[in-house]
Amino acid sequence: MMETLVFFGTYTEPILFGTGKILQGTGEGIYVYRLDAASGALQFVSKTTGIPNPSYLAFDVTQRFLYVVNELKIWDGHPSGTVSAFAVEASTGRLEFLNRQLTHGTDPCHVLVDGQGKYVFVANFASGSVCVLPVRADGSLEAASDFVQHQGASIDPARQKGAHAHAVTLDAANRFAFVPDLGLDRLLVYRFDAQRGMLEAHTVPWIKMKPGAGPRHLVFHPGGAFAYLVNELDSTVVVLAYDGRSGTFECRQTVSTLPAGFAGASTCADIQVAPSGAFVYASNRGHDSIAIYRVDPVVGTLNCVGHQASGGQTPRSFGIDPTGAWLLVANQDSDTVVTLRIDPVTGKLTPTGEAAHVPTPVCVKFRHP
Repeated sequence: MMETLVFFGTYTEPILFGTGKILQGTGEGIYVYRLDAASGALQFVSKTTGIPNPSYLAFDVTQRFLYVVNELKIWDGHPSGTVSAFAVEASTGRLEFLNRQLTHGTDPCHVLVDGQGKYVFVANFASGSVCVLPVRADGSLEAASDFVQHQGASIDPARQKGAHAHAVTLDAANRFAFVPDLGLDRLLVYRFDAQRGMLEAHTVPWIKMKPGAGPRHLVFHPGGAFAYLVNELDSTVVVLAYDGRSGTFECRQTVSTLPAGFAGASTCADIQVAPSGAFVYASNRGHDSIAIYRVDPVVGTLNCVGHQASGGQTPRSFGIDPTGAWLLVANQDSDTVVTLRIDPVTGKLTPTGEAAHVPTPVCVKFRHP
């Protein structure tokens, strides 16, 4: 059986969030663990230090290279964060630094590699922008080939005074790029020119969400006909039907991520689809839980089947292993990654008692050697 390595991004330095809160990052870099396929236990393998705020990670399609945002407001005198490229040693997960490039915006919070492994996309949260960087044959990055600055605001005076691009998602055909912007309450849509590495205006440039929703992350169903958008501020998931020919969405359903009657403060963070396509999961920070939904295979709509405590504070991110057996929750404010078992029939989550100590964990990514 192939061993699965799990990579965790962390905060290593203090960071000022959009909420006004300063988090004291206590991580030392990127942590690598080995996942036991039988028990869900995590065994420490290594860590790569000397990387400032390596918060979000993305592998290329070959899994030979790892790209990491350095979530910073200033780098070498520039009002910008950076994105770093690493070569990955197959059996041990050891990282070899290749190079870094400016993202031309502040607090880059998300990174994505296109389906051909030729371009890296970065969302700059604080300044509300997106950049595209070409990938060289050796996995290192060239300077940005394109940069798009969002403009505007929405109704929340504390969180939506300006644009806040939160992530980038591509469709399976590599033709369209989608950017949830928390500050604008929009899911922005771009045509992607893979020859030039450019984002072009689409005829339908965005989908407007409910005022104050705060779009954060978009994920596609494995079949490609549906997508799910999690809204941070109003704790909802929007179900979208996708037309891949035109690159357009139709809103089909909106569901809450919180249980009925919950009145406390809570915001959403991550959203993932099980590899089977049968279930969708979303994380609640404040309620400190994972919301569990069953997917209607015909129309893509969601039925909430319950909530599972995250086993810690502030479930910032989580990951589902490629077999669909385990869900690992990164609890940012309790310095733990907790293993939950996934029931393949109901989708429900069961605590295993397994937890790894990872300081201020932010991102969970799996890799097979």
